[in-house]
Amino acid sequence: MIEIPAWLLILVLLFAAVTALDRVLMPSVRWYLRRRLERAVERLNQRLSYPIQPFKLARRRDTILRLRYDPEVAQAVLDFARERGIREDVAAQTAERYAREIVPSFSAFTYFAFAIRAARMISRTLYRVRVGAANAAALEDIGQDKTVIFVINHRSNMDYVLVTWLAAERSALAYAVGEWARVWPLQPLIKSLGGYFIRRRHNNPLYRKVLARYVQMATEAGVTQAVFPEGGLTRTGALREPKLGLLSYIIDGFRPGQSRDVVFVPVAINYDRVMEDRNLIHAEGGRGFRFSLKPIFRYLRLLIWQKLTRQATRYGMAAVSFGEPVSLTDFIGDHNGHAELLGQELMRRIEGVMPVVPFPVIAHAMASGVRSQAELLPAIQQRFEKALEAGAPVFLPKRDLDYTIEAALQTLAGRRILHMRGDAIELTEEGEALVAFYARSVAPVLGGFPGEILPEKSAAT
Repeated sequence: MIEIPAWLLILVLLFAAVTALDRVLMPSVRWYLRRRLERAVERLNQRLSYPIQPFKLARRRDTILRLRYDPEVAQAVLDFARERGIREDVAAQTAERYAREIVPSFSAFTYFAFAIRAARMISRTLYRVRVGAANAAALEDIGQDKTVIFVINHRSNMDYVLVTWLAAERSALAYAVGEWARVWPLQPLIKSLGGYFIRRRHNNPLYRKVLARYVQMATEAGVTQAVFPEGGLTRTGALREPKLGLLSYIIDGFRPGQSRDVVFVPVAINYDRVMEDRNLIHAEGGRGFRFSLKPIFRYLRLLIWQKLTRQATRYGMAAVSFGEPVSLTDFIGDHNGHAELLGQELMRRIEGVMPVVPFPVIAHAMASGVRSQAELLPAIQQRFEKALEAGAPVFLPKRDLDYTIEAALQTLAGRRILHMRGDAIELTEEGEALVAFYARSVAPVLGGFPGEILPEKSAAT
């Protein structure tokens, strides 16, 4: 007979139970849940214009290993080791760390059961959402045998939320997200939604090769993506010059006649009010711009209070327009595949379908020198007529223009950047910068104004 203490027996039984759970029960449960998920995705793909591809649903670890042992990455590892004078296994570990940093962990359940509903609720709570120039026929003609990439101008961090919701009926989007969002709880959430992080700075040839191969693999596999070619939020209100990093990766990995055709869909977004407008204007003045969750929490607190007191207000309109798609096969045949030319063409098409919403039109009139309420109404009517004649997507206010102008002036006065002296309008220095910021979004349609600047210049990466 062998005697052991009761506590030791309990410990042995506990370890045995954990081992049985890990080796026998959990694999079966994971297999069962994965099978249910696969069937759910199959049903979901039947209603999506661009189905979720197997590459996006693959286990994250498998994709990391595939990326780590890719021949081009392996060669980049050797070059990196020789350049830095380090062992090859150390360079290989660095490449794998980059792959873990980039590769997302997409969850169809999180995306469609949580993210889409949250995006719809947030968008409708903050704005009256409008879609103009939907271009549905052109989008339907693309077909499921091609890779679709939505190319979007970047005015606000709301862009992610808005486009995620509006594109939900077509596909699940994979975003390229900058380092600003690598904070808890955004980082795990964005990865579960299929977003992948990219370094804007402090990268090296090995990192760029790992990132390039991931983008090329996803593109070749047909993953629907969304990119912001400007590389960051506009700080002046005008469209920025495109950065060419991701576009270059896609073009470099494309083989006409062998690869899946890639179709770029230009998407233009404009707002009556950008939540970050003051921060962006200050950043343009040289003070820098850092992402922070504090303004979001502050606004949510205000929103909850307004809901409780039944005084909830919205930021006006948020409008989205879709331009004419660009086939990479056709573009390469006509332009020999220059990324710079492709970037310029996409930005031109975005500019061509930029929504014209009420407050930027009011701001354009004020930036042009209108300084009285009596002159403001005819000036705004004239600008709306000009935009309609130009064929731009125009979103007229739901109520009459007099009410819209009065509401806009009250909002500016509440933000302490405008003062009314009878009929006269006086803008503070910050107010002058703010109306110019909004006016630049519609300047390509309505024409220039005193103090207008050219599109922001930024070095291509």
